[in-house]
Order: sequence, then structure tokens, then C-alpha cells
Amino acid sequence: MTSIDASLLDLAVDMVREAGELTLTWFRSGSMEIERKSDGTPVTQADKAAERFLREQIQGRFPDDAIIGEEEGDVAGSSGRTWIIDPIDGTKAFTHGVPLYTNLLAVDDGEGPAIGVINMPALGETVWAGRGLGCFANGEAARVSGRAKVAGSYLSTCGFDYWSDAMMHAARQSGAALRTWGDGYGYALVATGRIDAMCDPSVALWDVAPMPIILAEAGGRFTDLDGLETAAGGSGLATNGLVHDEWLGRFAGLPRS
Repeated sequence: MTSIDASLLDLAVDMVREAGELTLTWFRSGSMEIERKSDGTPVTQADKAAERFLREQIQGRFPDDAIIGEEEGDVAGSSGRTWIIDPIDGTKAFTHGVPLYTNLLAVDDGEGPAIGVINMPALGETVWAGRGLGCFANGEAARVSGRAKVAGSYLSTCGFDYWSDAMMHAARQSGAALRTWGDGYGYALVATGRIDAMCDPSVALWDVAPMPIILAEAGGRFTDLDGLETAAGGSGLATNGLVHDEWLGRFAGLPRS
């Protein structure tokens, strides 16, 4: 596959960091208003402002590119390149003053996943990757862990409350330590070798769009729970690659939620 243009990756990182700085305007602020979307999930001025900022930056520079985002409608494009935005992944954490929320941006092109960025503005951390260029955390090369067995490894998720009893039982019987360092932050932990796996039985495309290229460039693996290498499968499993098949096997055939 063709390596992505490094200047495009740098631009994506810069834009997401600017969007992240924008969200900090409302973080732990008494002026933040919380609305409820039709599915009952929260949305704030910060979500909307960050996505609007990113859309304006992308459309101003690349008017022929397509855009998919959580808070606004899809924009069709003719270039063959698509930007996927989650302005705040972890809005519940954001509204509770928990600094683990992230800003996510991905780019797919004619060859598949090309760019992924996970920004953690309240922590001052950014993890990013470009196809053929590697994975980086605040500018330093990032690599997944080398643990080869599930037993004794660390598995994280956004929250165990929406796991099925069967999946929860399988995870508890695995011998892994179970944590909820969730949302985009958990995937960043896998890519940087701090934990070994991250699993979400139910996700939207924008929740995990950056993860396939980030994990691949960090030496790991991302699939849905059916083992398909896609961010559009409705579920997500990110690992160091060494424990991936074991986790897929433990969850195979089980109800997801």
C-alpha cells in the first residue's frame, strides 16, 4: 500500500489538537449545557463547536473530500477520500469532569484507512498514525505490548454495563485484569503498550475509525468481534496482536449486549 503524505498527517494532528483546545473552554465549566439526543446520549456545546471547527477546516482545504461526523450530516465527496470525526469521544466523561475524553479524527482513502488521530486534550497527550509512517505518541514512536497470553494481561472497555452476561462471564474467566479506561483513551493505551486489549461490543463508526491504522502502525491489530478488519462492524477489538485470536475465540458466538 502507498504511504500517506506526511504533511497531510501533520495537518490532521494540528487540526485535532486545535479542536481539543476548543473543548477545554467548556471542560469543568459551569456554563456548559447538556442536551439529550434522540438516542438519549448527551451532547454539549463543546461537541458541536469542535465538530463545526473540524468540518470548516476540512471543507476549506479539501472541498472535494467527503465528511462523516457524529453531530452533523454526512457530506458527499468526489475525491475518494473521507474524513471521519468524533469531536468528543467520551462525552459522559467530559460532562463529569473526567479528563479521559478524546477528540478523534480519521481519514480513509482509496486504499483504506490512511490516518488516525486520538487526542486527549485534558491530559496533554496525542496518539497518531499514518499509513506507512508509523505510530507516535506526542512525537515519540509508539508500540504495542509484547504480552502473548490473555491470562495476566489487561483488557479495558468503555463500560461493562452494556456487555451481555455471557461476554462478561467470558472476560472474568479469562484471567485478565478488567478495567474501564474507556473510549478513545483505552485504544490509545493499547497502541502505546500500556495495556494489551480494548473491547467494545457496541460502537459507531466514528467511535473507532482511527483505530485500524493506529493499531496496525503500532504493531497491533484492530477488528470487529467477528474478526473482520473494519471500523464499520458495530463492535471493536484492539489488541497487541498476540492476544487477538484468543480474545476473539473467547467471545465467539456470544450475545454482545
